[in-house]
Amino acid sequence: MNWDKWRDEFPVTQNRIFLDHAKVAPLPQRVQDRVSAFLKDACEHGTANYPKWMAETDRVRARFAELINADEDEVAFVKNTSEGISIVANGIDWKEGDNVVIPNIEFPANVYPWMNLKRLGVEVRWVKAVRGRVPFEQIAAQVNNRTRVVSVSSVECNSGFRNDLNRIGAFCREKGIYFCVDAIQSLGILPMDVKKDHIDFLAADGHKWLLSVEGLGGFYISKRVLENIYPAVVGWDSVVNANDYLNYDFTFRPGARRYEEGSFNVMSIFAFGAALDVLLEVGIDNVEQRVKGLGDIIMEKVKQKGGKIVNSTDPGERSGIVSFTLNCDLEKLKTHLAGTNVSLTIRDGLIRLSPHFYNNETDIDHCFDHIDAFLKK
Repeated sequence: MNWDKWRDEFPVTQNRIFLDHAKVAPLPQRVQDRVSAFLKDACEHGTANYPKWMAETDRVRARFAELINADEDEVAFVKNTSEGISIVANGIDWKEGDNVVIPNIEFPANVYPWMNLKRLGVEVRWVKAVRGRVPFEQIAAQVNNRTRVVSVSSVECNSGFRNDLNRIGAFCREKGIYFCVDAIQSLGILPMDVKKDHIDFLAADGHKWLLSVEGLGGFYISKRVLENIYPAVVGWDSVVNANDYLNYDFTFRPGARRYEEGSFNVMSIFAFGAALDVLLEVGIDNVEQRVKGLGDIIMEKVKQKGGKIVNSTDPGERSGIVSFTLNCDLEKLKTHLAGTNVSLTIRDGLIRLSPHFYNNETDIDHCFDHIDAFLKK
């Protein structure tokens, strides 16, 4: 793989050492080009090419389905991960005393939609993480005969721990429990197979490893459970005869599109499609191998500086995130790095680096040069 060729696709490399894709990613040139072409079309021709825009939404839907090994009628566009998870949380026919099981280190997108069900008498049962890991045995221990959903992140946002989705999914299927996945920290760099891993629901915004814009992502619902999740938000586009405006037929669309209640964010769908094209052209297996190789380099440098690696080094538990600590004042280090051209995250007592496939060893060297400069002071 000619990684330098792909590096040219990312203008950010001319200005910054960007190692923060677990936060908000810079955009490939292809995304800018695709969005600019759409805007030019809309400015110069209005909606004359609207049928072509809708054809592009269908194409992008198919690309997202390809990414996660879903059928096209099992995926919908959502504005973010929270919306996708909320579709599930608000669509289940809950009974007082039911519960949902989630780890206690989840990003809030996979917490508050479930906590919001307290008004219905639904309990949140917390899985206690151990040093950033979510032991499967602890998930199983929290499940009882009133558990309706187990919801986890494919990758935990701070520690970078990669959950064993296949094992959890098989367990949930055996127990008759819904399995929901927040996939925002893995889609784009780790393979995803919703069918193999027995996933019922999946949601992810596109602005991290998927290299797209904020405010547009994908939602998956297995057709096996589609009829069990009532659309809590309904609009003109939720129904079968959506374009026959005055013929009011309240029959939901047969697939996941019933959850797309109104007009599309077409511009962002164009961006999402361009980013998906880049990733699928490179190949997710190639991306994973490249990102983990860069992670190896980062971890070796951390060890050389006497730092402590927090993310799991077990091959089956690794992701694109490398989290670590150094023997220094992290808040002062954060202030120091803010004045450089390095992008990374320091929070919750951890330094988090998250390179993508277009980064290289020189990026990592320069990042640690800036860290060294601070440590020497």
